[in-house]
Amino acid sequence: MIKNSKQRAYLKSLAMDLDAIIRVGHEGVTPEFVSAVDEALASRELIKISVLKSCEDDVKSVASTTAERTRSDLVQVIGRKFVLYREGKDEKKKIVLP
Repeated sequence: MIKNSKQRAYLKSLAMDLDAIIRVGHEGVTPEFVSAVDEALASRELIKISVLKSCEDDVKSVASTTAERTRSDLVQVIGRKFVLYREGKDEKKKIVLP
């Protein structure tokens, strides 16, 4: 869990270099999409997701719904992209928050 703005700023700085690895299309937030995001968070902890123009849903609503369904933290929304973070298990932890 992100506890303060310093941690959020740290995650934003890490996310600057990330490419979007998952895209949301016209179908929106489907169970398959949630499953793919869940797997990506389990292996990477911090991911960037792109919302295509064909998606009719609002980017912020897609981001908050995805974060809620994957039990992750929404780090930021910029344009049509958003960043999610979920802390890894102790033995698999890759990112140490300040």
